[in-house]
Amino acid sequence: GSEWKAVNQEPFLSTRYTIPNLSSGDKVHVRVTAVGAGGSSAPATLEQPVLIREILQLPKIRMPRHLRETYVRHVGDAVNIMIPFQGKPQPEVTWTKGGQPLDKSRINIRTTARDTIFYIRQAQRGDSGQYQLCVSIGGTEDKAILDIQVVEPPGPPQNLKLVDVWGFNVALEWSPPADNGNAEIKGYRVQKSDKKSGKWFTVLERSPRTSCTISDLIIGNSYSFRVFSENSCGLSNSAAVTAGLAHIEKTKTTYQPEKIPQREMMEPPKFTQPLTDRTTTRGYNTHLFCSVRGFPQPKIIWLKNQMEIREDPKYIALIDQGVCSLEIRKPGPFDGGVYTCKAINALGEASVDCRLDVK
Repeated sequence: GSEWKAVNQEPFLSTRYTIPNLSSGDKVHVRVTAVGAGGSSAPATLEQPVLIREILQLPKIRMPRHLRETYVRHVGDAVNIMIPFQGKPQPEVTWTKGGQPLDKSRINIRTTARDTIFYIRQAQRGDSGQYQLCVSIGGTEDKAILDIQVVEPPGPPQNLKLVDVWGFNVALEWSPPADNGNAEIKGYRVQKSDKKSGKWFTVLERSPRTSCTISDLIIGNSYSFRVFSENSCGLSNSAAVTAGLAHIEKTKTTYQPEKIPQREMMEPPKFTQPLTDRTTTRGYNTHLFCSVRGFPQPKIIWLKNQMEIREDPKYIALIDQGVCSLEIRKPGPFDGGVYTCKAINALGEASVDCRLDVK
């Protein structure tokens, strides 16, 4: 109709008002007039009539738990996200990014009565950002944020330098990569290669700093080094390589022979263990022992009752490491007497005696 009816009979100061007792399905025009001491202003009117709809169920977005944090995908991966919601009558669903409508050439949105599907065939880094989802019925709405991060491997480190070489050690320095792959750099992998084999070996895994010292290198080898960047997507596709080789030089040392004081090694014979008197039984082999030292090695002569014992098969005389022994095989009463061991070299002689009784 064309007749305007006042909803409130008395003016009020609030700039918000709820119109009660409307009928579902009606379309109504609404206008507002400011009232002052000098009278009423010209009315401000809504451009379109308002359709009165009864809300049987308030709009509610049921954001899955794994989407409440940053949703990370790799470059080239598909992004396929389904977010359920509720509301009666059918809510209106709106997607925006930074307050602007989505680029439909890259992002496909499909909405049903119960959910909305967000789909990107091949994600690019430019697809990263915060997407706003709004589900509304009339003037009631619910909003949610979808935070997407599209990552790729980082670029290689920059300005890798061989700072110093000393002993078995090498010091390296570098700068962070120019491109972090849209993700935080977690660390750096450092590898070495000796010129002989040409094979690369990892010496540091996920080093947090942009410098390091590599130790336990082999003397005489020449080494080159390379460094990879690493983020949540993995290692950089290429590495920064040192421009030159690190040569582990042999330490120049001069042999200093140990100075040994000269000693007079010549020594006349001297018995350190004398012969001892013994009593033995007839028919049982008997041994006499003594020990002697001297240099040059003295000649040993055995005597019985002051007579030299020569090549007699009854006696076996031995000397080993200065220990002199005389074996008397199956002695009889005649073999008793005084035995003498005499040692002779160029510097002199010495002798020891013992008595042997045979019973």
